[in-house]
Amino acid sequence: MSDNAFTLLHPTLQETLASLGYSQPTEIQQQAIPYVLAGKDVMGAAQTGTGKTAAFTLPLIHQLLESGAKKTTRVLVVTPTRELAQQVYDKVTEYSQNTSLKCVALYGGANINPQKSQLAKGAEIVVGTPGRLLDHLHIGTLRLNSLDALVLDEADRMLDMGFISDIKRLMKKMPAERQTLFFSATYPKQVMDLAYKLLNDPVRVEVSTANSTADTVNQLIHPVDRKRKRELLSYLIGSKNLRQVLVFAKTRQTTEALANELKLDGLEAEAIHGEKTQGARNRALEGFKEGKVRVLVATDVAARGLDIPSLDTVFNYELPHQAEDYIHRIGRTGRAGKSGMAISLVSREEEGMLTAIETLIDQRLPQEWLPGFEPDLNADIEHHEKRGGRGGEKRRLKRQLIKKSGAKKR
Repeated sequence: MSDNAFTLLHPTLQETLASLGYSQPTEIQQQAIPYVLAGKDVMGAAQTGTGKTAAFTLPLIHQLLESGAKKTTRVLVVTPTRELAQQVYDKVTEYSQNTSLKCVALYGGANINPQKSQLAKGAEIVVGTPGRLLDHLHIGTLRLNSLDALVLDEADRMLDMGFISDIKRLMKKMPAERQTLFFSATYPKQVMDLAYKLLNDPVRVEVSTANSTADTVNQLIHPVDRKRKRELLSYLIGSKNLRQVLVFAKTRQTTEALANELKLDGLEAEAIHGEKTQGARNRALEGFKEGKVRVLVATDVAARGLDIPSLDTVFNYELPHQAEDYIHRIGRTGRAGKSGMAISLVSREEEGMLTAIETLIDQRLPQEWLPGFEPDLNADIEHHEKRGGRGGEKRRLKRQLIKKSGAKKR
C-alpha cells in the first residue's frame, strides 16, 4: 500500500487536491482509497469529521476519469438527509472542478423541475435521499441501469429513519454487478446484517472502534432540573462568550420554542428541523456559518451533514432517544483534527438515556454541578420514595445532597 493514497489518484485529482491544500490523507482515506480503486466492496467505519466523504468520492471520481465521461448515471450516493446530500454534492463538485464530470443533488423540499432539467443534461454522479430518488425513477427522469457503484452514506441513520424498504426498491433498479460501499460512524447489528446481505465479500475498514467518540471532543455533563435548562444554556453561552453554538433538541416544537426564548435572552438564534422548507434551512445554516446567527437549534435531522470546520461547541439540550445519535451529534465539533467541546444538560428524567449512551461508548462521562444550577435532590428523593425505590438508591441521592457544594466532577 502506498504511503500516501492520494498518489494513486488520477493526476487531475492530485492537482486539485494540492490546490485545495490536501497534502496527507486522513486515516480512513489512506485505508479505504486503495480498496475502492481496486473495485472492492467496502464497509467503512469511522467517526464523523474524519474525512469519510473524500474516502469514497475521490476514488470513484478517479474511476470515472479513467473510463471517460459518458453523461449517464454511473455513481449513486444515497444519504438519509437533505443536509448530508448537499454536503456530499458540494464535495464532489469541489473535487471534480477541473474535469468534465457532472453531479446532481436530488432531495425533497426543493422544486423537482430544476432537478429534472439537470438530469436531462446528463450527470455521471447522483447524490440524493431515498424518497426523491424514487420520485425521479417513477417519472423516468433517472435511470440506474448503467450504474457502476452505489454508496450508502450513514446507513445506520437510514435504517433508523425507516428507509430500508426504499433502499431495497432502489436496488431493484440497479445492475446486480456493481461496486457497493457502506460508510458510517456507527454499526449497530441491523446495519451489519444489511451490509453482509448487500455487499459482496466486503473489506472492513475501521480506523476507530465502532460506536466510539472522537478523541478530539471533550465531553461534559451538567446535571440540572429540566425547567432550568434554558436558563443554564443562556448562562453558559454568555459566560463563556461562545460565538457559534449548535444546540440539539428532540422535537420540532422544542427547537422553535427554545430558539424564541434564546432570542428573548438577547441571543441571535434560529431553529432548523425537518418540517422547515429547504430554503429556510439553507438560510439558517448560511447565517450560522457566516456568524450572523449565534445559536443554531436543531433536531437530529441536522446531526449528519453539517460540516462547519470552526465549530467548537455543541450542546445537547436534550439527550437523544437513540444512543447512537449522541455520537453523530457531538461529531459536529472536533472535526479535521481540531478540538471541540460537547456539553449535555441532563435532567433526572434522562438518566436512563445517559446510561445507554455511556454503555454504547464504553465510557463514563464526567459530570460537573454548577453553583446555582444544582438539581433539587430533595425532589429526587421524594420522587424516588413515591415510586417505591430501593433504599440503596435513596442513600446514593442523600450522599449526593451532602456532597453538593460548588462544582464537583464525577
